[in-house]
Amino acid sequence: MTAPADTGSTIIPCLRYGNARAAIAWLERAFGFTAQAVYADGDIVYHAQLVHGSGMIMLGSVDSGGEWGKLVVQPNEINGRETQSACVIVTDPDAHYARAVAAGAELVIDIADQDYGGRGYACRDLEGHIWWFGSYDPWQETGL
Repeated sequence: MTAPADTGSTIIPCLRYGNARAAIAWLERAFGFTAQAVYADGDIVYHAQLVHGSGMIMLGSVDSGGEWGKLVVQPNEINGRETQSACVIVTDPDAHYARAVAAGAELVIDIADQDYGGRGYACRDLEGHIWWFGSYDPWQETGL
């Protein structure tokens, strides 16, 4: 499989956190993200962009009063379940795993080689969002 032609489309996961400022610091420390932009007023983060390699996530503070906020719930509001999660491709999943565990990430699927290729693990962040980190890169794999 080869990477598709550049169509100008990019998919960027968007998350919300009860304490977005703490989440940004934790995502940097535990997962290796870098804050590219943070638009905030005091403890309220209106919009933040965090990068990891060539990928990005956007996040903001929980706001149940706005149009978007009425559509989204947090894991702690639905018994720790998720309706979606982010997958991040990393070059060294074992080193990433060690970093995340040292920062207190809650493992939900331990690191292992995967039947479809690559090696990876799943964990929860400090507010319960589920993440997958692994070396499998569907843009680089062939024969699927």
